[in-house]
Amino acid sequence: MSELPVGTKRAARFDPDTFAMNLANAMESGGRALAAYLKARENDEARDNPPNEFAELIKTVSTVAEYWLSDQTRAVELQTKLGKAYLDLWGYAARRLSGEEIEPAIEPAPRDKRFTDPEWRSNQFFDFVMQAYLLTTKWANELVRDADGLDPHTRKKAEFYVAQLTNAMAPSNFVMTNPEVLRETFAQNADNLARGMKMLAEDIEAGNGVLRIRQSDSGNLVVGVNMATTPGKVIYQNELMQLIQYSPATGTVLRTPLLIVPPWINKFYILDLRPEKSYIKWCVDQGITVFVISWVNPDGRLGEKTFEDYMKEGPLAAIDAIEKATGETKVHTAGYCVGGTLLATTLAWLADKRRARVTSATFFAAQVDFTHAGDLLVFVDEDQISALERDMQQSGVLEGSKMAMAFNMLRSNDLIWSYVVSNYLKGKTPPAFDLLHWNSDATRMPAANHSYYLRNCYLENRLSTGSMVLDNTLLDLSKVKVPIYNLATRDDHIAPAESVLYGSRFFGGPVRYVLSGSGHIAGVINPPPLGKYQYWTNDAIGDTTLAEWMKGAQEHKGSWWPDWHAWLRNIDAEEVAAREVGSVALPPIEDAPGSYVRVRA
Repeated sequence: MSELPVGTKRAARFDPDTFAMNLANAMESGGRALAAYLKARENDEARDNPPNEFAELIKTVSTVAEYWLSDQTRAVELQTKLGKAYLDLWGYAARRLSGEEIEPAIEPAPRDKRFTDPEWRSNQFFDFVMQAYLLTTKWANELVRDADGLDPHTRKKAEFYVAQLTNAMAPSNFVMTNPEVLRETFAQNADNLARGMKMLAEDIEAGNGVLRIRQSDSGNLVVGVNMATTPGKVIYQNELMQLIQYSPATGTVLRTPLLIVPPWINKFYILDLRPEKSYIKWCVDQGITVFVISWVNPDGRLGEKTFEDYMKEGPLAAIDAIEKATGETKVHTAGYCVGGTLLATTLAWLADKRRARVTSATFFAAQVDFTHAGDLLVFVDEDQISALERDMQQSGVLEGSKMAMAFNMLRSNDLIWSYVVSNYLKGKTPPAFDLLHWNSDATRMPAANHSYYLRNCYLENRLSTGSMVLDNTLLDLSKVKVPIYNLATRDDHIAPAESVLYGSRFFGGPVRYVLSGSGHIAGVINPPPLGKYQYWTNDAIGDTTLAEWMKGAQEHKGSWWPDWHAWLRNIDAEEVAAREVGSVALPPIEDAPGSYVRVRA
């Protein structure tokens, strides 16, 4: 039997009256959830915009169906294949009922956590339901795989939408077809459902009519209290960002400061979650003067802010402020994800203007070429971007919840359905987890900026081809001659390692490409004391593919952070006395992490 949530007790025996009362409470909370959902739509408050996504799903799936149904032979083949699989499964079930030991027709993937409960195999009913689902899923995936004539983008979208549909219909997501949930329901006299439906209603109300799945218990997670606690001050701010300078922890520091440009799609404190896994604190402890941009969480008033504004009021303004604070005209820079893309455009702009303001650039899981841009490409084509632009015109921003849901859908079994089962069917409150709290702390994006980014990067791939124009300047990455540390992560589905490697060839200076173990977050936030994962190095980049690069790569155990620090000091190891935060020209405004990061969407 599965473990109950803390503070709850397993029922000593089945009590029909208690069971009925809890079911009634669950239904009442379900009604409250439905009312919150409908009320938001009556008042036009919901921002999930489902018609666009639904229309895109129908159009894509219909394209696949048209291939199979347009030819009678193919249509018969389609029906026969699925029918035979079901008949074989029926025969398997009949032989099991007769007591015969027989191998199942299909098994779940080894890493599929949905079917780990022993009763999925020991109980013949649940075994049959599971195999029927897996066979249907296999058949649906083969429909997409074997459909001739689909262009690559349509095929990728079809694979994505089929995965969303089949993941949603998994028997593990329903009370009556999930053996673990069913056991818990009778063991707890349905108290789990009463708690779960109460949480469901609360989460829909918290999302103003859109389900905001709680992935972490946020009660004991507060920015500035037990997250983002590295000491420092906000020394500069404008409409788009606050600039934080962190207090020194060593007697001497590197002469050249470090400016970190985080993504504005999420908040900067992924780099400063807790002291023991804070990249910012680690850098400070290594004797680096660290400055970090904390982007504003914009509302409709900033909807017209452009990508150019983010460059000028972001890294360019920060570099000028750092000079006033430290007297240094040049900085080391680091950009994470889309923050790295913005940093690359800034470097190209500075190179064109012949302004020597940057000593080095580090990219964390960032892309400058979008040919191999990964799973997010399923959301990018002219029809989808145009629909999104129409939606954004209404409020001036892209709601953070919408972007968060898009990222969650890329791993829907792990980031959506596992929480649906645990929270709403098992009635378990998720534990406090700083990373998942950060993941749910979504940010909005100005319409003008986001439209430019999607069109110029994902749709038209203008940065690497030298056709992106920013501030009336044609950007050319080959003019960027500063040394670059280009970090990719092996399991990244947002900035794939192949894409980051391919992008390395467009810079005009020396590039050190490093591949870290794990994914987009854990591969970057990997403190040395934990001794987790590994990283690979290979100085031969050229025009190689990732597979070719890996053949000559050397594996190193643990974190890539010390390797990066050695690379940085090799560029410029001069040290000066530790600096006080701010200056006469830039007196501190408030304590880190500042006020911008505390604004919730």
